[in-house]
Amino acid sequence: MNNIKITKTSSYLPKEIITNEYLEKKLNLEKGYIEKRSGIQERRYVKNETIEEIAIEVTKNMKLTQEEKDQIGIVIVATTTTNNLMPGIANHIQKTLNIEPCICLDILAGCSGFINAMDIAKLYIESGKVEKALIIGVDILSKYTNEKDVNTAILLSDGAGAVLLEKSNEEKEYMSYIVADGRNNEMLTCKSNQKIEMDGKEVYKYAVTVPTQNVKKLLDKSNEDISNIKYFIMHQSNKKILKGIATRLSIKENRIYTNIEKVGNTFCASIPIVLDEMIKKELLERGDKIVLLGYGGGMNTGSILIEF
Repeated sequence: MNNIKITKTSSYLPKEIITNEYLEKKLNLEKGYIEKRSGIQERRYVKNETIEEIAIEVTKNMKLTQEEKDQIGIVIVATTTTNNLMPGIANHIQKTLNIEPCICLDILAGCSGFINAMDIAKLYIESGKVEKALIIGVDILSKYTNEKDVNTAILLSDGAGAVLLEKSNEEKEYMSYIVADGRNNEMLTCKSNQKIEMDGKEVYKYAVTVPTQNVKKLLDKSNEDISNIKYFIMHQSNKKILKGIATRLSIKENRIYTNIEKVGNTFCASIPIVLDEMIKKELLERGDKIVLLGYGGGMNTGSILIEF
């Protein structure tokens, strides 16, 4: 048992919508091909915005009070598409929002980066070193997408999501299980100033097996029965993958919330965007147990069981 809770969430999506019809014409694909293969109907692209700007925008959307800003002891940004080695995106957020001097980190852990960031923040809070943690998942994938590559062009999207994590006065369940296996990490890569490359078949095999095993190990570690989990909030990679995970976990698909249809695959931003959408729809209540699951680049796989 732990004393950690999520107190605020926010999300940000660029205004420009890229439809399947547009991409199917551009890539010379038959009508309906993209939705049938991925479940995606549309995705979002930035126009002139930078990754720092949308990370700042999603944080502003959280409407932090001055008291909350003063209590933030760490800002962590999970991304795969940072533009600058320094200063980091977290530093830009701190400066623009006038957050008091604190720990600022950008981390690279593939599509599961938000899970890693959240677990790091939890450890800092648990240690007593910080009161509150601001965690942002943000990616601008359109700039790293090979527009001629069907494997990636139909999937990838831009966006940002954020969570405020802090200590709770009451005990709440929390458990994590995060691992990486770099032996096959060449199946999903993005080298500096180049485009994302993906072996679609191999990524699919990984995504429907390893994340499922990860969740099972998480539940074993926590001695929690899968029936007690209200929702599984997963990285929105591909709807066929999400359905495959549901089948292998022997759970109904309606326990895996998806928004990939209208948002696309936003890598590090996908989990906090989903979480914010669910909270706005009042789908979560205090005391609900949820599992967050991230998986992807670097063959990083991580899950967190948290009591809302």
